Amino acid sequence: MIHTRKLLAQLIRHLDAKEFTIIVGPRQSGKTTLLNQLSEYLQGRNEQVYSFTLEDPSILSTLNSHPENIFNLIIRKDQQRIFILLDEIQYLADPSNFLKLLYDKHSSLIKIIATGSSAFYIDRKFKDSLAGRKRLFDLYTLSFDEMLDFRTGNPELSIELQSMRENDLYRPARLQEIEAFFNEYLTYGGYPAVVLAQDHQEKIMILKELLYSFVKRDIAESKIGDPEKFYRMMLLLAHQTGSLINSNELARTLKLSATSVENYLYVLRKCFHIQLVNPFFSNIRKELVKMPKCYFHDLGLRNILMNQFNPVYQRIDKGELIENYAFTRLREKTGMDSLFFWRTTEGHEVDFVCRQGVDQGEAIEIKYNPGSFNPRKYELFTSGYPQIPLSCRGFEADLNRGKIMAL
Repeated sequence: MIHTRKLLAQLIRHLDAKEFTIIVGPRQSGKTTLLNQLSEYLQGRNEQVYSFTLEDPSILSTLNSHPENIFNLIIRKDQQRIFILLDEIQYLADPSNFLKLLYDKHSSLIKIIATGSSAFYIDRKFKDSLAGRKRLFDLYTLSFDEMLDFRTGNPELSIELQSMRENDLYRPARLQEIEAFFNEYLTYGGYPAVVLAQDHQEKIMILKELLYSFVKRDIAESKIGDPEKFYRMMLLLAHQTGSLINSNELARTLKLSATSVENYLYVLRKCFHIQLVNPFFSNIRKELVKMPKCYFHDLGLRNILMNQFNPVYQRIDKGELIENYAFTRLREKTGMDSLFFWRTTEGHEVDFVCRQGVDQGEAIEIKYNPGSFNPRKYELFTSGYPQIPLSCRGFEADLNRGKIMAL
């Protein structure tokens, strides 16, 4: 069965752009599969297509010798632009320079579509060296509606979910089935291999492999000096989901320098494991502006770190779990550049503020049980930002049942 991602349509629209196409994301999120689907699409258009993986030592050696050696691996049949698909481009000695040279000298002849994981994207010179020459596409693990499509093999449930999103009062006939999948998603996350695994033990085994093998490769390629403390910091962050992240406190706990902690956070972000969400404010003196909040891009990775796989309703961290899901959904809806939280020095807080223009947007408070939501607790925010409506999204309650899924 062929499974497609939402990102595929965006990538197809970008095929004819002059810019090179770069797909980045965590390991095992489906980048290679996307590349193969693009190859099939281009062949269906009768384009000239060449695909290479940089995990092949002979290809890697050839391209490391000089970027223009790529022309020794292809045959130009006519005046058509050639599409070159490169998987795992981070294995090149200098992938940024490779892409820059080929774009500057040969962008009229070739279009490169490449995938890259952490070691490529973590290059601090990456943005400057390729400015105006590339467009980045982030591929995260499966969203909830993508998970429904992958698990069922048809779009019926995701269509029902979309109807819930468009109409707060709509309750589908298959709500219980959607809720069961939602609980599964909160528990095991959205890595494609995990989603398609048949039982609990297989899902756990794959998550352990992702944590201990693939994160280990991220550590090695990022040149982390103390892997044990890196893993310990991941565990601390898993337990602090949705909380303020104090780098100095992490440094004291882990007996690391503040510089090391900042570097570890940078690596975790660039490897697409965590995201730091910044505070929203208009008055820098009255509102807490420095410390970000931390969320995981995939709930399965968070849960394997904590070794927590009980049913959601039995978990003491179910509120944090729901809030982290809301982050992944809002990341998809609004983009990271528009996503914030609000908190004052006195501790008044709103979980998410989605900015839409200057002092415009939407504020969202996340509750496992929305019955505990008391609007009076948020009067400081609503009076300070009357133009930004505040709503509560929850999971458990009769009238509000399913609202968090329909976010």
